[in-house]
Amino acid sequence: MADFRFLTAGESHGKALTVIVEGMPAGLPLDEEYIARDLKRRQGGYGRSARMKIEEDKAEILSGVRCGFTIGSPIGLLIWNRDWENWKEVMSTSPLEKKAEPLTRPRPGHADLAGVTKYGLNDIRPILERSSARETAARVAAGAVARRLLEEFGIGIRSHTMAIGGVWARLQGPIDWEVVEKSALRCADKEAEKAMMAAIDDAASGGDTVGGVLEIVATSVPVGLGSHVHWERRLNSKIAQAIMSIPSVKGVEIGSGFKMADMRGSQAHDVIRVKEGSTYGWQRATNHAGGIEGGISNGEPIIVRAAVKPVPTLRKPLPTIDLSTRETVEAHFERSDVCIVPAAGVIGEAMLAIVLTDALLEKFGGDNLKETRRNYQGYLKSIQEPK
Repeated sequence: MADFRFLTAGESHGKALTVIVEGMPAGLPLDEEYIARDLKRRQGGYGRSARMKIEEDKAEILSGVRCGFTIGSPIGLLIWNRDWENWKEVMSTSPLEKKAEPLTRPRPGHADLAGVTKYGLNDIRPILERSSARETAARVAAGAVARRLLEEFGIGIRSHTMAIGGVWARLQGPIDWEVVEKSALRCADKEAEKAMMAAIDDAASGGDTVGGVLEIVATSVPVGLGSHVHWERRLNSKIAQAIMSIPSVKGVEIGSGFKMADMRGSQAHDVIRVKEGSTYGWQRATNHAGGIEGGISNGEPIIVRAAVKPVPTLRKPLPTIDLSTRETVEAHFERSDVCIVPAAGVIGEAMLAIVLTDALLEKFGGDNLKETRRNYQGYLKSIQEPK
C-alpha cells in the first residue's frame, strides 16, 4: 500500500482549506463528528484572537469514506472559512478591475520579508495568507484521521502546557488529563494557570505577545516503529521535522532532551529490567530517552516537548522597512492571538499522530484494517516467544 501522507491547500482568508489524506486502510470507522472534536480543541485557549469566535471549524468529508467506513481511496476533507465573506475582494481568485492595495510593511519574526524576496513579489499578502497558522486547521483534520487509526491499536496521544510567558507548571506524578482538557490553557497545574493568564493579560495590555513550552505524550506505542538503518527512517528525525513545521515552534526535544547534556551516562540511560506480565516481558526504570532509542520506538511513552516563540504579529508593532519606499515604518498589524501555546499543543498532537500512523503502516502494512490488525497481533506474539 502507499505511504500514509497528506496534502493541504488554502489561504487564511480564502474560501476554504482543503486536505487530501492518502494511504489509510479500508474498513476504519470515521465520521465528521470525530474530526470536529479535535478542530474545536484547536480553537480553544486563553489569549486567542477574535477570529476564533467567527470560525466554527468542521471538516466535511468529500471522499474516501462510505457509510461511516474508509474505503482505501484518498480521503478528501473541506473546511470552509466563514471569514471569507469579509475578504471576497481582497482574496478574489479572479482578476479585479482595480488592483488591491499591496501590503509593504513586513513583520519581524514572520515569513513576510523572506517570502516576498524569494518569490519576487512586491506585496506580502500572498505570503501572509499561506504562512498563517490558519493552515494548521487542515493539519488537525488530517491528524484526527490518523488518531482514529491509532486508537484501533490502543495508542493514545495527549498534550499539555508546561510554560507560558516564563511561568512554569509545577508537575509531580502523572498528568491529570481531565484537568488539562477543562483548562483554558491546557495546563495541569491550576495555580500556575492563574499566573500564566496574568502573563497573557499583561502582554496584551502592552500590545505584546507571549510564547511558552508544550509537551506531547504518546502512550502504548509498540516497540519497533522507525529504523536505525538510514537517517530519514529514524522515528525521532521524523517527529522533530513534523513538530518543527508548526508555525512559531523554534525548538524540539525528545525525552529529557537538553537536560541529558548535563548528566552522566549512568544517569541518562534507562535501565532495562524484567517485568513479568508486561507486553514484552521487560520495562525501563526511567524514560529519559522519551520512548525512542536508535531511531526506533522502545515501548515506553513517546515524550516530545516544543518551545513556542511569541506570536510575531503585535498590536504595538516593531519597526520595519517599507518595501516600496525603504523608509523605516511600523510593521503591518492584522488581527492576531496574544498566545497560541495551548492550540499549538493540539496541532502537535496531530503532527505526532500523522508520523506514528505512517510508521505503524510502514511496519504492519495492510490494505484493510483487519489485515493490519492481524499483522500487528502476529508481531506482538513473535516478540513474546523465546529467542
